[in-house]
Amino acid sequence: MDDLIVIAGLGNPGRKFENTRHNVGFDTVDLLAWRHGIKITKLKCKALVGEGIIENRRVLLVKPQTFMNSSGESIREIIEYYKVPVKNIIVIYDDVDLKPGKLRIRPKGSSGTHNGMKSVIYQIQSDEFPRVRIGIGPKPDGWDLADYVLSRFKPEEREIVNKTITRAADAIEEMLRNGLEAAMNIYNRDLAENPDSCKMTENNESMGE
Repeated sequence: MDDLIVIAGLGNPGRKFENTRHNVGFDTVDLLAWRHGIKITKLKCKALVGEGIIENRRVLLVKPQTFMNSSGESIREIIEYYKVPVKNIIVIYDDVDLKPGKLRIRPKGSSGTHNGMKSVIYQIQSDEFPRVRIGIGPKPDGWDLADYVLSRFKPEEREIVNKTITRAADAIEEMLRNGLEAAMNIYNRDLAENPDSCKMTENNESMGE
């Protein structure tokens, strides 16, 4: 098996923030944990972590507990503690610039408007790591952005986003199995173009649906 791969979902800790738009990164990590029997129960480096095997790769599933805007503190401590190269980190997070149902994988890049990613890039002094962006849709007119990302999805949006979270987990498994480029080729297409990529089972049980 290759070196440790860190799969970090960004979000806010605590029941107050469960199922909010800002927590789709946590939801994806929880789904991967459920699929592969990994318990995310250890508190280490300001994060809940769980180590296991996915697609014959040794992985560390990570949910920073620092609150979103300080996510980078936890990711930096994980990198330093486990001596993981930056290229072995995959970060999953919400994106207001993508409508619900959209999924985008990139090998590197800026943080955009996302404060959690700004924190990660600042703390580790690099943007040279893969990321998986899950669309949550733009804020409505008159809404404060912070209030919007901390709100919950409407029922019809939640159904779409759950499918996108499933596709995000599928994409990460593909990355581990066949590499980043293979995952990008399959999952950067819209769901309507590639419906077979969405393997829905009873996974919604793992997301509190």
